[in-house]
Amino acid sequence: MKTTTGPSVLTGKEGGELDLEQAKTWIKNHQDRHPHEPHSHYFGKEILQKILNQEGCVGLRFHHGHSGALGEEGGSRHLVITGVTANGSDMMNVKPAKLNKTEMASVTAFDTVGDQSVPCPGSLGCP
Repeated sequence: MKTTTGPSVLTGKEGGELDLEQAKTWIKNHQDRHPHEPHSHYFGKEILQKILNQEGCVGLRFHHGHSGALGEEGGSRHLVITGVTANGSDMMNVKPAKLNKTEMASVTAFDTVGDQSVPCPGSLGCP
């Protein structure tokens, strides 16, 4: 995979529109290469907005994940969405495990991470 040096600060304006015909070609190419894998993942507007509305979030990052550890039987692939800050960090703060209810009440928020997409094929409107 080709890597390039990106900006030192993210602004939320990264990325751009893709020509419709190019998009259709790339989607078909992927489906032809991987006919037995999900072709796409649908996420509803609410989880996307919740992630984007986090303080300091300038964009989204989509991670490939798997529910089974290396060497374990079973598990499944997932697409995990994180918010991203201007310095390029994923917004994945870990909840402290040892807080009592009173201490938890004083914590304002933890970062929201998205999963539970509806894979295609198999969902409404998906061939």
